Amino acid sequence: MNNPAASESEIIGGRLPRVIFLLALPVLLEMFLTFLVGFYDVYLSGKLSEHATKAIGVASYVGWLGSMIFGLVGTGTTALVSRHFGAGKFIEANRFLNRSISLAFFLGLFVAATFWFAAPVFAKLLNMHDEAYQIAIRYLRTDAFGHFFAAFTAVGTAALRGAGNMRLPLYILGFVNVINIAASTLLVYGIGPWPAAGWDEPMLASWGVDGIVAGTVIAKFCGAALMLACLTRGVSHLRLQRSEFALRDEPVRRILRVGSLAAVDGAVMWVGHFAFLMIIARLEANHGDSVVFAAHVVGVNIEAISYLPAYAWGVAASTVIGQSLGAGAKSRARAAGNVALAQCSIFLAVLSVGFFFGAEAIYALMQDEPRVGEVGAPAFRILALFQIPLGIEIIYKTSLRGAGDTRYPMYFTLVGVLCVRVPLAYLGGVVLDGGLIGAWTGMFADVSVRAILSSIRYLRGRWTEVNV
Repeated sequence: MNNPAASESEIIGGRLPRVIFLLALPVLLEMFLTFLVGFYDVYLSGKLSEHATKAIGVASYVGWLGSMIFGLVGTGTTALVSRHFGAGKFIEANRFLNRSISLAFFLGLFVAATFWFAAPVFAKLLNMHDEAYQIAIRYLRTDAFGHFFAAFTAVGTAALRGAGNMRLPLYILGFVNVINIAASTLLVYGIGPWPAAGWDEPMLASWGVDGIVAGTVIAKFCGAALMLACLTRGVSHLRLQRSEFALRDEPVRRILRVGSLAAVDGAVMWVGHFAFLMIIARLEANHGDSVVFAAHVVGVNIEAISYLPAYAWGVAASTVIGQSLGAGAKSRARAAGNVALAQCSIFLAVLSVGFFFGAEAIYALMQDEPRVGEVGAPAFRILALFQIPLGIEIIYKTSLRGAGDTRYPMYFTLVGVLCVRVPLAYLGGVVLDGGLIGAWTGMFADVSVRAILSSIRYLRGRWTEVNV
């Protein structure tokens, strides 16, 4: 058995609720560890300054763009590897892995170079000035190196998930998390012989916010190195082979064909969210209040906890769907997303209650500046009411992508993000002067609309006929 959670035969023939749960659990733990990397960075920044928190916020949105770009390869890789695993064609599945790693190298270089040169543009678009502007640029340019390494981890994880191996990504992300916490803490507080630029003291020098991003880059490098080492050795019928590295043949075209619409979906999502972030920045500028942006950053980073179970159960469903379609079991594929949603809704309901009643305590933990909580906690309490719709949208969209149906999720993103979120956020936040709650109204409406559209598409079941 290559995957300790669920064997290959169980994925396409075992009791579905059990299979979904066993596949989702390690992904949930993996996503929690991923969340801790960002959470800990925001926590450290909150102990330094509001400017540091703003820099982390900008970097998190830019980093999200990187992950969306990597979806160009990752989505196609998962769909194609899972289809071929379901059909028992392991040699072909391994070919897709190797082509994807080749693509990851060049995609990682492109993302890193783009983010390096675009760092001042991102900072200016979000109304950064003076110290905040300088911190943001340094942070983004250092983090650009980390995105190159992250490309290999993201694509390797996508292939392993398609094969049904959810445990190895969990172990790798656990390793990354430990490295990130240790390295960032050491560099931020200056424990050890690492002097920052411009410091005369050779010992106990503090890097401040620069130490946060340096620790993150170190952790991403270690994660990529471990992923490539495991795939070089071979795991779950997947193994890196130099003879299979290529960029001009049918497997590459199929990966890009399936992933291209997911990448467009991600790009549209990111543009809409960045425009949304620009609206938040404008609220801060209009009111001369420096805490609005920090309140937003803390809120959306904490809400990311809800993404963990939603994405974990969505990934579990997508693996079962891909392999079931490869084996010709369409009814099992259709049931997978519904079972995943039913199981995940329990977690989301608990989180909703925790967010609603713990809003003030959460902000008090994350920020030493009390005014951040005064602005953010009331909006966050309303946000708590939309966690189940968020889970519906994520699980059904991820399930559709697992089947290779990436066109309709892209349409739903266009409608929800560009036609609902951004206009309503501007209306509620800027025109009606509703502050953070007014701007977040656009986010609430967007999530609801996409949840409805994704449900309709999934429940109709026509995605089972999509060819990849």
